[in-house]
Amino acid sequence: MKGLDLTGRVAVVTGASRGIGQAIAASLHELGATVVLTARTEEAATAAAAEVGERAHGIGAHVADEEQAQACIAQVMERFGRLDILVNNAGTNPAPGPVIAQDRSRFMKTMEVNLWAPVLWTGLAHRAWMGEHGGVVINTASIGGLHVSDMIGTYNVSKAALIHATRQMAMELGPKVRVNAIAPGVVRTKLAEALWKEHEAEVSAATPLGRIGEPEDVGSVVAFLASDAASWVTGEVFVIDGGQLLRGGG
Repeated sequence: MKGLDLTGRVAVVTGASRGIGQAIAASLHELGATVVLTARTEEAATAAAAEVGERAHGIGAHVADEEQAQACIAQVMERFGRLDILVNNAGTNPAPGPVIAQDRSRFMKTMEVNLWAPVLWTGLAHRAWMGEHGGVVINTASIGGLHVSDMIGTYNVSKAALIHATRQMAMELGPKVRVNAIAPGVVRTKLAEALWKEHEAEVSAATPLGRIGEPEDVGSVVAFLASDAASWVTGEVFVIDGGQLLRGGG
């Protein structure tokens, strides 16, 4: 397909030491991009990058730490001289249960990582390169941001806010920068284990396409959105859930 080539472009994927983040990095790498994977520790990021390929590099950075985020983007610019693609993938869910049952610490940690960090990193990328040269930002939201649940209320609120922030930033940063979001359903990752590990057969049976998602299912969609094949797409939320939302969210 025309436009599915990222050769010469530089991408940063946050929260990429495993799962969806690493699969996204691998998909971008497969299309020719140089990819920087971030994780809380340099060791985890470097190990994940080694699994992705020769044009993959690891940098340790806690996404909600402004100084570490600034240092990471500065290092990318110093080493590669450009930043074409940013995937804000890092996420957390330390606050299961009802929203009103959370203390301030758990609520704010969820919002800092899931909402503030994508806004922070997008601003840094915009000022460092994209504002002048253009680029693509993709935020990892969730189908939880599109429906309600009695299990992960605070997480869902943070992802709903990220979806709105995606649209807001798409309006603010166009025409040079495209900003979109993905909304995965239940995917085989460590973060989502509570949603599938003990009852995968039941979740699969309730999914119209008959299985839970794999990280690679998400990675391929992100690679499309990052490419010129999606050059007229911005401010959108791409649901990747095997049809789970059709039956209430899996």
